[in-house]
Amino acid sequence: MIKIRLAKFGKRNDHFFRIVAIDEKKKVVGEPLDILGHWHPKKSVLSLDKTKLKSWIEKGAKLSPTVKKLFEKK
Repeated sequence: MIKIRLAKFGKRNDHFFRIVAIDEKKKVVGEPLDILGHWHPKKSVLSLDKTKLKSWIEKGAKLSPTVKKLFEKK
């Protein structure tokens, strides 16, 4: 099953997250199928490709609970 979830990147005390479509059995920073956007919590920046997101959801991808909360806030 494909999940849309956050993958953590960055350096100590300055993390950012990529919003990725990935097989749920792969590691958190494993090779994603597609990068849909990024989120930088300290700067409150959220960028997202909505057409890619819509296409992955139509293909049957599920949102992780954290990503759901992130979209509800925005």
